[in-house]
Amino acid sequence: MTPSIGKKIKALRKQRGWPIRLIAAQLDISIPAYSKIETGYTDVNISRLEQIAKIFELSLVSLFTDCATTSTSSEEVSIVYEKLRTKQLEIIDLQKQLIKIHDEIRAFSAST
Repeated sequence: MTPSIGKKIKALRKQRGWPIRLIAAQLDISIPAYSKIETGYTDVNISRLEQIAKIFELSLVSLFTDCATTSTSSEEVSIVYEKLRTKQLEIIDLQKQLIKIHDEIRAFSAST
């Protein structure tokens, strides 16, 4: 995750006067894990960003943009979001394939 998104999330939290523990609890993660999101030290998937946007009652796109951002930039962010969503689905499919291969190897090893 880029540090700028983390900074935006931190700014949103501070604007509302919410403590870190409140957001961490809503995300069902530890306070240090949430802190890493705000500081940009951890990669965050789209699902987690959607959860964060929902907590702040914002669209996912607004986490990537400022109020002063033009609609063209919002369109670009939407395109990037769709690409990220597609890649996330590809990753899930690859994980399923990996599990299947692992199960096949385990079954083969058990039969020998």
